[in-house]
Amino acid sequence: MKTRKIILFTVPFIVILLFLPVLFVSCATVGIEKVQYAVLEKDRGIEVREYKPYLVAETLVNSDFKEAGNVAFRRLFNYISGANQSKESIAMTAPVNQQSASEKIAMTAPVTQQAAGDKFAVSFVMPAKYTLETIPQPTDPAVVVKEVPGYKAAVIRYSGTWSQKRYEAKKTALEAFIKDNGLTAAGEPIWARYDPPFQLWFLRRNEVVIPID
Repeated sequence: MKTRKIILFTVPFIVILLFLPVLFVSCATVGIEKVQYAVLEKDRGIEVREYKPYLVAETLVNSDFKEAGNVAFRRLFNYISGANQSKESIAMTAPVNQQSASEKIAMTAPVTQQAAGDKFAVSFVMPAKYTLETIPQPTDPAVVVKEVPGYKAAVIRYSGTWSQKRYEAKKTALEAFIKDNGLTAAGEPIWARYDPPFQLWFLRRNEVVIPID
């Protein structure tokens, strides 16, 4: 009987220990400021949103889809960590966006990656307390701070890995939604990632965002 009691006590304790890392990682973005928007419509997991204006720190990267985020992250993280004229630390926000850079499209978002030819624009959204006048200016000329005007967008949210294949599949589904609903895309697709790399893949919040008229 004593052995049975010990087993009954030990099993739940072991389960708790096993799930503690999951609970810790799942709270990785709790309390982090996120880009502000209102949901106008929702249909089968796809939302039409209206985003408020916000500031981003952006850098252009001449790389492929997979590596662009890694290269840009170092530059942008250095900027918010004090590589700015005020030597001020700036709080991390979400998401990080990646978008194909295009000279015809000034639109970027949170941490964005966007392609212009063989380039991607990757950006961090800045905390809402800053304006263009008060935000610390980067010391790295490869990083620029700019304001993104308010806009509407169709958005599909998904969890899982950060593979290009998964992103392309979700982008295709979102483009079909836009076409089927008589909407018009007004900018390059944005790949938004809300979680750090150490987040468990099935708990990640990822989005494809396409600006619309």
